[in-house]
Amino acid sequence: MRVFTLLLLASGLSFAQIPKSPAPNRPKLVLLIAVDQLRYDYLTRFRDEYKGGFDKLLRSGANYVNAHLEHYPTVTAVGHSTMMSGATPNISGIIGNDWYDRATGKTVTSVSDDATRLLGAGDAKGSSPRRLLVSTIGDEMKRARRDAPKVIGISMKDRSAILPSGHMADAAYWFDNKAGTFVSSTYYFPALPDWVQAFNQSRSVDKYAGVDWTFDKSSSTGTLKMPATPGADLGAAVYKSPFGNEILLQFIEEAIRREKIGQRAATDLLTVSFSSNDAVGHEWGPDSPQVHDTSIRTDALLAKFFASLDRSIGMQNVLVILTADHGVSPVPEDLIKDKMPGGRLPSASLFDPMEKALADRYGGGKWVLSTAGSSPYLNWPLISAQKLNAQEVEQTAADAIAQVPQVSRVFTRHQLTHAQVTVDQFSQRVIRSFHTQRSGDLEILLDPNWLRSTAEESKGTTHGAPYSYDSHIPLIFMGPGIKPGRYVRNVALNDLAASLATMLDIETPSGCVGQPLHEMMGFSPFR
Repeated sequence: MRVFTLLLLASGLSFAQIPKSPAPNRPKLVLLIAVDQLRYDYLTRFRDEYKGGFDKLLRSGANYVNAHLEHYPTVTAVGHSTMMSGATPNISGIIGNDWYDRATGKTVTSVSDDATRLLGAGDAKGSSPRRLLVSTIGDEMKRARRDAPKVIGISMKDRSAILPSGHMADAAYWFDNKAGTFVSSTYYFPALPDWVQAFNQSRSVDKYAGVDWTFDKSSSTGTLKMPATPGADLGAAVYKSPFGNEILLQFIEEAIRREKIGQRAATDLLTVSFSSNDAVGHEWGPDSPQVHDTSIRTDALLAKFFASLDRSIGMQNVLVILTADHGVSPVPEDLIKDKMPGGRLPSASLFDPMEKALADRYGGGKWVLSTAGSSPYLNWPLISAQKLNAQEVEQTAADAIAQVPQVSRVFTRHQLTHAQVTVDQFSQRVIRSFHTQRSGDLEILLDPNWLRSTAEESKGTTHGAPYSYDSHIPLIFMGPGIKPGRYVRNVALNDLAASLATMLDIETPSGCVGQPLHEMMGFSPFR
């Protein structure tokens, strides 16, 4: 710094005279686009076929090619809660799509809220962000009180609409397959806005009755026909096809028009999550023609979306972030055909040895109250009543499970709370995700590409592992103040929130552990 100052003095310049690049205008809209189950390699595998939105993002955005999820399990709720909070599950409290609540003795979801009611699909319990223990970018935008931003979340899934938009969101909307309508919760307002009710009355899903989805023109079996009759079956089929994304975009565009999003004297935030990609991927797997076709259609859909935004707001006024909540494992049977490791492990073969070992050592009783994913919840009252050492009981259960073929690692509650685990990225992802009040008593990792399954899950594939096929996700920024390019250093999804907070000059969300991606920022900050 001293040398630099001397050079300035020698040249006759002062700090005030140093030419500065003008800061770009503050964006009118910050747009988070999450594509559920979009593995990073979908962007490279199908690159030559992208001519629309993905192509624009890859050409004009800052593309972080080595972005990963630094948590476990890699599932929808955890991914979406991370995007705009930057928090890990041990801080955010969102440890999965669902978990066992010891206080009530019931399984709860990441957004279930008995104190609210559903709006738009009959009388049922609603959803809210109350289980999220931290703030989001939207919350910090609101609390900055710099202007009056609108914050809205939209998805086909409740958790994907609610968790990224945060506690102070003006609204969150999601799709009810059975009713075929977009719904919300009394957490946000006492009744659906008139424009939402009018949209629902148009019955957009019914227009797909009997429509063919041709996903492989080269095959005689490459077409799937939607159910001919409107109803719950049609809603489920549309959701599990690219048509679900089309309906979602129709609703998003109507929301932008009717709520004047990005068209006011404020910087608004819109979080959208395209869920149908996930449903297609679960059913047919990442190497299927269905996923290939859905990816190409998503590229075209995003092009349509960007064109619409350009007309209503001007893309030069929109800061876009593309990411995903997780990837997905190849279908085990496909791996076997390719002589690759992988397979299916029945849930019973995983948990039965544990329950037998506990019964053999400590006697009969209900030793396991529930499970969430691969995490069992031991019966604490029974352990206490029998005056047993909880750490010893945990280890007994862990030792039994560790003997099951294809089990890679078993972590006990004691090990995770005391950080007594192997020091590598996979173990660290598990530690970052262990919440002392909400998590179970064991965390079980299978070998890579091995899936735990029930009789109902004997086909298709899933996600949740800390391995790269589930953790490697896109992270692309595009818009004002962004330096386009291909950035290769390892980064985390948590860095998204830290970067937005820096660019928008607002407080970093309360639980954020990410770091600002400063190398892509061509300014400090927006004017």
